[in-house]
Amino acid sequence: MKHTSHADFALRVLLYLRVAPGRRGSVGEIAVAHHVSRHHLDKVVQRLAGAGLVETTRGRGGGVRLVRDPTSITVGDVMRAMENDFAVVECLGPARYCRVAGVCGARSVFSKALDAYFAVLDDATLEDIAVNDQGLRGALGLIHGAAGH
Repeated sequence: MKHTSHADFALRVLLYLRVAPGRRGSVGEIAVAHHVSRHHLDKVVQRLAGAGLVETTRGRGGGVRLVRDPTSITVGDVMRAMENDFAVVECLGPARYCRVAGVCGARSVFSKALDAYFAVLDDATLEDIAVNDQGLRGALGLIHGAAGH
C-alpha cells in the first residue's frame, strides 16, 4: 500500500512542529526545511487543522502549532486524516464490480491485514517517531546557525 504525498507531508509537518521551538512554525518555514512545495503544504496544513491536529493563526506572529500533545497524536490519526481510500483491493471499497466479490475469501484476508496495519499505526505516536530531537532539528535547519536560522 502506498500513501499519497499529502500523508507523507503531514507527518513531516507534525515532526517539524514537534521539534520546533515553541512547537510553532510557518508553512513557508516548514516547506523550506523539507524542500517541498509551499502550495502542497498549505493543503496539508488545512486538512491537519480540520482534523484537529494543528491550529493555524494568520498574520504577524501567526503560523501553525500543534493542538494536541505529541504523545496523543498517533500515526494512525494522521493517516486517517490525510487519506481517503484504504481499499487495498476493490472489494474493500465502496464500489464492488469484482465478479467473485462475496464468494471468495480475499475481502476477509485484506480486511484483517488492514486492521493489523492500523493497529501498528495506532500504537505509534508522534512522540515515538520523533526519536532524535537534536538530529531532527539539525536536519530541518532548526539549530542556530544551521541553514541560516
